[in-house]
Amino acid sequence: MTSPALVAFDLDDTLAASKAAIDPRIARLLLALLSKVDVAIISGGNEAQFRSQVIAKLGDIDATAAARLHLLPTCGTRYLRWDGTGFAPVYAQDLSAEQKARALSALREEAERLGLWESQPWGEILEDRGSQITFSALGQKAPHDAKRDWDPSGAKREALRDAVATRLPDLEVRSGGSTSIDITLAGIDKAYGMRQLAEHTGIPLTSMLFYGDRLDEGGNDYPVLAIGVPSVAVEGWEDTADKLDALLPTL
Repeated sequence: MTSPALVAFDLDDTLAASKAAIDPRIARLLLALLSKVDVAIISGGNEAQFRSQVIAKLGDIDATAAARLHLLPTCGTRYLRWDGTGFAPVYAQDLSAEQKARALSALREEAERLGLWESQPWGEILEDRGSQITFSALGQKAPHDAKRDWDPSGAKREALRDAVATRLPDLEVRSGGSTSIDITLAGIDKAYGMRQLAEHTGIPLTSMLFYGDRLDEGGNDYPVLAIGVPSVAVEGWEDTADKLDALLPTL
């Protein structure tokens, strides 16, 4: 492709270790990108994570750069843009109270049935993110190594996803990160978020470039690749940083 007009990223295990703040090297690279092109981040993480993991680490980002930054938490069910004073919502596709209750019940009951409910987790297992319900098998604050080792083949997540999806045919149920299952309104995944990004910015999907760690079929980044966005597979934030070092001189 010719030089992209917008560069997009997954967050956990692409720009940062899971639930961790971005490294100063990534912060410098994002600011360098923002001086040249628009930048988007789309992830299953909630808005608070975006603010603590990314925004807080960009320092005194200037207004021009901030206006080029697009934030899409909870797999694109929310979209935040700079409004001149801060990052404010463009839209939020929230679940209803009834949908949330059914999702929370199905996740707990099916996880218990499959023997996947942890009795001593690191933090909460179930989280209401407004536009997304998230199951984190080891808890929201589980250490990276424990999460990496919990389900390396993806079989546990696949079994739980399939069981919960059968009970919630009107909602979108998908594997998220290394230990998580995410539930949103039907038809909403990262492909939805990227299409919204194209609609709001006027930048075609084919003029974007996406970096993600789960572009394999069935991975939560795969929908971006499937709709025709040129995509680059990475293995952790250090790999992303190396690839950005190679990209920046070409822009």
